[in-house]
Amino acid sequence: MSIRFDGQVAIVTGAGGGLGRQHALALAARGAAVVVNDLGASVDGAGGAPAAANAVAEEIRAAGGKAIADGASVTDFAAVQAMVQRAVKEWGRVDILVNNAGILRDKSFAKMELADFRLVLDVHLMGAVHCSKAVWELMRAQNYGRIVMTTSSSGLYGNFGQSNYGAAKMALVGLMQTLALEGAKHDIRVNCLAPTAATRMTENLLPEAMLKLLEPGAVTPGLLALVARDAPTRVILCAGAGSYERAHVTLTQGIHVGVGPDAAEQIASRLDAIADRDGETVPESGTAQGMLETAKAMQAAR
Repeated sequence: MSIRFDGQVAIVTGAGGGLGRQHALALAARGAAVVVNDLGASVDGAGGAPAAANAVAEEIRAAGGKAIADGASVTDFAAVQAMVQRAVKEWGRVDILVNNAGILRDKSFAKMELADFRLVLDVHLMGAVHCSKAVWELMRAQNYGRIVMTTSSSGLYGNFGQSNYGAAKMALVGLMQTLALEGAKHDIRVNCLAPTAATRMTENLLPEAMLKLLEPGAVTPGLLALVARDAPTRVILCAGAGSYERAHVTLTQGIHVGVGPDAAEQIASRLDAIADRDGETVPESGTAQGMLETAKAMQAAR
């Protein structure tokens, strides 16, 4: 069955180039009206110009699609609200939000200024919070919404020199987990996409041979699946070079050692047993950890 978005309205942040541009073009080609959001800043977040967003919106319109450009900074909640209101005035609703905007300020943690740490968190994490908050009541009222957070392997697994970026990207997973739970009764499905792609943000990090394989368009089919009408929810989809994987936050069965004077020593000596993945689960919510722990404690007390 073909995935279509006829009659739907999508907002894609950071859509002036790279992944965001590919996402916007693909959504428009399949029928969505698209708000092409891009501040037009450099990779490190400096500056800003509307040319990139305008060019992508014009490209969509030239192909027969519907698009408007918007230069709001995702760090400015009032500007984000105005962007959403503009979309509603133009097309009456917002069905899809793709939180893609981001910057890099890479340095080892020892050399990183706290201002650079905060700014990366502000753009990636708070930018996604601002955009999600701005569409949340609309989606609740229409009993429909699809939101994608752009996470990263740097957050899921770590990457040298990217403590700020990794922290922000993993925080988006936590945001996704809870918004998916809270949005479920209104058919708001929230997922994460972890892309590996050749963009301005990765061109200096990867060898040329890999960059040729990792063209941004090879990620976008995953994005389309995550915002479709029959999309899943609470999925972390990894994508790159036409390959797709799913990442999970899991919980092992672990062990019970009690609270005796040698509890710390038992933990240290039995870490392998604690880490044993036999019977591990993907919890439905954060309460699963406490329920597992109390159940083991009660069993041990019998």
